[in-house]
Amino acid sequence: MAQEPMQATERRPRGDSLVLMGMATAAAVVHLLSNQRYGFHRDELQFLSDARHLDWGFVAYPPLTPFLERILLGIFGVSLEGLRLFSVIAQAVALVVTGLMARELGGGRLAQVTAVLCVALAPLPLFNGTEFQYTSFDFLWWVLIAYFVIRLLRSENPRWWLAVGAVAGVGLMTKYAIVFYLAGVLGGFLLTSARRYLASWYFLAGAGLALLIFLPNLVWLAHHDFISYTFLKSIHARDVAEGRALGFLRGQFWLCTDLASAPVWIGGLVAYFVSRRYRTLGWMYAIPLALFFFGKGRHYYMAAAYPMLMAMGAVAGERWMGWLSRGWRWAVEGVFFTALTACGLLMAAIILPLAPSGPLMRFALKNNGDLREEIGWEEMLGTVAAIRDSLPADQRENVGIFVGNYGEGGAVEILGPAYGLPAPISRTNSAWLRGYPEPPPTTLIVLGYSQEGAGANFTGCRLAGHVTNALGVENEESRDHPDIFVCGPPRLPWPEFWKHARNFG
Repeated sequence: MAQEPMQATERRPRGDSLVLMGMATAAAVVHLLSNQRYGFHRDELQFLSDARHLDWGFVAYPPLTPFLERILLGIFGVSLEGLRLFSVIAQAVALVVTGLMARELGGGRLAQVTAVLCVALAPLPLFNGTEFQYTSFDFLWWVLIAYFVIRLLRSENPRWWLAVGAVAGVGLMTKYAIVFYLAGVLGGFLLTSARRYLASWYFLAGAGLALLIFLPNLVWLAHHDFISYTFLKSIHARDVAEGRALGFLRGQFWLCTDLASAPVWIGGLVAYFVSRRYRTLGWMYAIPLALFFFGKGRHYYMAAAYPMLMAMGAVAGERWMGWLSRGWRWAVEGVFFTALTACGLLMAAIILPLAPSGPLMRFALKNNGDLREEIGWEEMLGTVAAIRDSLPADQRENVGIFVGNYGEGGAVEILGPAYGLPAPISRTNSAWLRGYPEPPPTTLIVLGYSQEGAGANFTGCRLAGHVTNALGVENEESRDHPDIFVCGPPRLPWPEFWKHARNFG
């Protein structure tokens, strides 16, 4: 029979906690020092736009992320490093909790440090601290749920269901995909001897707490005909059609984690299934993995499941290292940490905006499509403002800016006031629910459309400018729809046009 992982001692070494805090702080400092470079990602601009129109739900996601950004907008204004602060904090906390999981599973300092490094240097956690996305916070909720499940199983105290339920509720207010992980939690308990904890009233109380926290968004969804479900079906169909679901298994080794840490998380998965006490966590990984794989989900959906595997794998590795001679131990540690650091530095150079110019910046922009989507918004707005200023006075008095996607809409709404631009008119996601201005403008500056698309929707269109950027970076704006048009009103009356204008993106 396989030996159970050592139980953590009741005495928590203060030195280990300081090490975990120091590592998390170091990771946060790296993000804080680099996050002010380039510009906002188009997804960030959508969150900021929705933050200006708070509600209990949005078409593309639940309300928590825009709510957090509204807080930071009030504190810092439109500031890159300020508005990314909560994402940095979320990733730092996730690193500390990863180390605590290793400690709870019986790991000493080596196991805790190893687990934290494996997560800190992985591509998706690095990205989550670089931009504010709902994945940044969703990642933390998955890690916390795993930690609370470990505490429940170790202590055999079902009161931990209350903590699991509270975080599950907050997770549902962050990203709907957490339901696949919660299916893994429920399945993990049902498929193991831990099913006895499901008979506790605390389990029902935790489930009720999750539902209570999620209830405002659920009511919003019901009042809007569950439009988010329609949105998610549309986006999933688009992703599958465009091949974005391909390479799911490869992504588990290259983006959710890196190759150097593969022995750790694979060992952790095996150790969970071998362990009687903690087998539940093995299923908590396997069930969502299967659901996403067969459902053609994207590879990064599983990224938050790996910290719990890294924690157990690091503990198992530490115990195995204890059987080696000092020479072999030093050799194995040297090879492993060298490989882990090399992979981590490579990923950091690709993912983080480390340099404001030079070869390192060019390397990052060449290899990271997300960073390319941060380039060119200010130039675009400057061009739009110049086109506006070139219009005859009677057109300038009643001009609107019609945008084709949420990145453009967010840029005009959040950054446009510095150029004296009016609020955007957008048909994408929650912006469509907000409607168009009354009275509607008679002249439109149209972004995000091809010449054929603009002509099919609006009257009297003429080419007025192009979207470019000083760095010559090719991204969605400069590549897919670089033309800017000046048009008259829609070909259909505004109410009829708007009724059929809804777009998901």
